[in-house]
Amino acid sequence: MTPVDILILSNGPGEVTTWVRPVVKALREQLGNDRSHVRISVILSPCLHASGKEASIAKSYSEVDRVQAPEFFWQFLIWGKTAKNWDWRNKGVVVFLGGDQFFPVIIGKKLGYKTVVYAEWEARWHKLINRFGIMKAEVAKHVSPKYADKFIIVGDLMLEAAEYQDIKIAREQGCREEEIIGILPGSKSAKLTQGVPLTLAIAEYIHEKRPRTKFFIPVAPTLDIPILLNFANPAINSFTKAFNFQGASLVETNLVTSRGLNVELKQGSHAYHLLSQCSICLTTVGANTAELGALGVPMIVLLPTQQLDAMRSWDGLPGLLANLPGVGSSFAKLINWWMAKRKGLLAWPNIWAQKEIVPELVGKLQPSEVGEMVLELLKNPEKLENMRDKLRSARGETGAAKKLATLVKEELL
Repeated sequence: MTPVDILILSNGPGEVTTWVRPVVKALREQLGNDRSHVRISVILSPCLHASGKEASIAKSYSEVDRVQAPEFFWQFLIWGKTAKNWDWRNKGVVVFLGGDQFFPVIIGKKLGYKTVVYAEWEARWHKLINRFGIMKAEVAKHVSPKYADKFIIVGDLMLEAAEYQDIKIAREQGCREEEIIGILPGSKSAKLTQGVPLTLAIAEYIHEKRPRTKFFIPVAPTLDIPILLNFANPAINSFTKAFNFQGASLVETNLVTSRGLNVELKQGSHAYHLLSQCSICLTTVGANTAELGALGVPMIVLLPTQQLDAMRSWDGLPGLLANLPGVGSSFAKLINWWMAKRKGLLAWPNIWAQKEIVPELVGKLQPSEVGEMVLELLKNPEKLENMRDKLRSARGETGAAKKLATLVKEELL
């Protein structure tokens, strides 16, 4: 085989953890681990929601050979030079997994490489891109017939994140005898500000009623535990008052609240093993709802609006407006008010099913009200089992990463 380069373009924390990881694993499964034949590089573009850890996370993937951080992206896009002056093989493919779809057009031309784009909701530059792996048929609905053969339905990469996190092992382990509730408050500060005190206050309420229930937080790879604790500290996060949450501290590897609730903190694949055994999870919107859906774990999705100014994590133009200096606060309040009024389906399992199969709670949420909803479900296990069945039905077929890797392989031939 002629030596080839595969260049993956990505950007934010969600894309790096839920798209890049399964795709690079699938590429290695199909193309092999001989780096002299197939080299995989990841170049990150700037992202409004980046945590700053995306490059280190991509470097942790054993399938990846080289990673360039987003601060060097523009010089590469304009001049074709990386920060470390990487060499490029004569043959290769640029794979788009996040950012602007025009980036692979420019970079593919500069390197003389074929281009493969994963299109979740919209596909652009049909004439200039070689192949599109699309989430569903609707993405290609308005494509000209002369470009139709470029489009292949691969499915939803969100589903692959769970499959490539040793989930099969997690499923085989079965359920624990304990009753476990997972807490997933998010990984971005806009969500954590309200999400951490709200979910912990809900957990305290449940624990008072069911003291044997265990709680844990799967700490996102883009989040440091000390930073997570800051959002549970009333001296740092004023939003704790909105939920009457008195704070928490770190005791060894656990988070312990002022009311004596012990919350286990887990990272890595161990978190997935524990998630698969949860009776129910409290989560915010985002990729985590897709992972829980893939696991078939019941959940309640929370989007508190106690302070409309706090939620500035929307994508696209709304996110840019909400984060403008000076006027961003006013835009944030207006955008979040409008979003709350016209709320559609927010959780990925609900989007897949095109109906609400897991509860989505938006508004000025109170810990006791949500806590009572959780208690009602725990007292009626048949309702939780019904939710599990619907989640299994909604998640659809897996295999998007393998199908996308096949497209890349075909372009290398």
